[in-house]
Amino acid sequence: MAPDPTPTPRPTAAALDVALDLGAFISAAPSPYHAASEVARRLAGAGFRPVDEAAPWPTAPGRHVLVRGGTVVAWATDGGRSPRAGFRIVGAHTDSPNLHVRPRPDTGAAGFRQLGVEVYGGALLNSWLDRDLGLSGRVAVAGPGGRPELRLFRADEPLLRVPQLAIHLDRGVNADGLRLDPQAHMVPIWGTGTAREGDFAGFLAERVGARVGDVVGWDAMVHDLTPPALLGTDRSLLAAPRIDNLLSCHAGTAALARLVEDGADAGGPVPVVCLFDHEEVGSESATGAGSTVLPTVLERIALAAGLDRDGWFAALASSVCLSADGAHATHPNYTGRHEPGHLVAVNHGPVLKHNANVRYATDAAGAALVHTAARAAGVELQHFVTRGDMPCGSTIGPVTAARLGIPTVDVGVAQLSMHSARELCGAADPAAFAALLTRFLALPSTSVDVVP
Repeated sequence: MAPDPTPTPRPTAAALDVALDLGAFISAAPSPYHAASEVARRLAGAGFRPVDEAAPWPTAPGRHVLVRGGTVVAWATDGGRSPRAGFRIVGAHTDSPNLHVRPRPDTGAAGFRQLGVEVYGGALLNSWLDRDLGLSGRVAVAGPGGRPELRLFRADEPLLRVPQLAIHLDRGVNADGLRLDPQAHMVPIWGTGTAREGDFAGFLAERVGARVGDVVGWDAMVHDLTPPALLGTDRSLLAAPRIDNLLSCHAGTAALARLVEDGADAGGPVPVVCLFDHEEVGSESATGAGSTVLPTVLERIALAAGLDRDGWFAALASSVCLSADGAHATHPNYTGRHEPGHLVAVNHGPVLKHNANVRYATDAAGAALVHTAARAAGVELQHFVTRGDMPCGSTIGPVTAARLGIPTVDVGVAQLSMHSARELCGAADPAAFAALLTRFLALPSTSVDVVP
């Protein structure tokens, strides 16, 4: 085990303000659709205007934001910023592991009404037990004239609960471990009585102001109702749902807004923040990192600026992407699960993530650019690599690097309880990460000299 890090200072008042604002952002974003909407709302305050991707692309310099389902892309071309100098891209994802409501969810047993759900992503199933749970997402409704509409909904009320089996009926649970079958054991209760087909559709119709017969589908999911909170006697930690990866979405949004308002990068490359849906299930969707959404937006920005096909490829060659996603802090109760030479501590700065098999996209050249941004921001960096005898997770980084063919580096904030219904990070780290991303988006050059 590596030695303990240097003593950790208490988060400053400014850092705590950022952590609390992150908590407000998370509370406003129980689903990827709400996350994309909240990002667009916040950026509107910094002068970003919505773009309809089915309409002619804006050619005048400006600040723009595009929302496609649970994915949002924002960029700025005012202040002399031009794709001729390339793009500085921060990518993250809006989705988190949870429980999705099935198309025909009305079920029940033993006098309880229940909702059929399907596990989304690599959820820590036990973390969803015995919690008060709400519902959120979007509803497809047959609107006037039969034209379909998508309406967001959220119910921040204790509607659901997945009760654990009493220890009296599972005497070996503490010694042998809890084993959960996602089909049989994760079906939440949401009332008593006999289930009736159409119960859930009727609930949604009431929530979105529609007739039950007009509800034709939904993308609905469960969320924990416990609000984000500063934790510890020194308030040095933040406990919240969906830290992976709404922390990165919040930091990227704040960085872009701060950059364009300060104008420090005027005349430089185009800053872009792209927050994808469906990372937790592989990114292969129309709104995932494996889609054409980001390459298409970048190319349309280049064409609107007057670049030809050759200029578009030259712009890519001058671009770089930072994949922002959570990193594993060293767990104090399971230090043996971590690479002993790479201690990662909360409140000690963002984490460069490395993997020899390219499950993360970081290489030496990309890491050098992040170090340049970190020095400019006055932020220290850490390094994560998994044990050689344990598999490694992945991010949008390798997907984006392969899709665009540009240098990409994986960086994130250290956290515990990743993929739990409620996660934990350092209260000082969100502010440090936003500062790093601001400097990264303003990098004047992506050149790294090669010395024989």
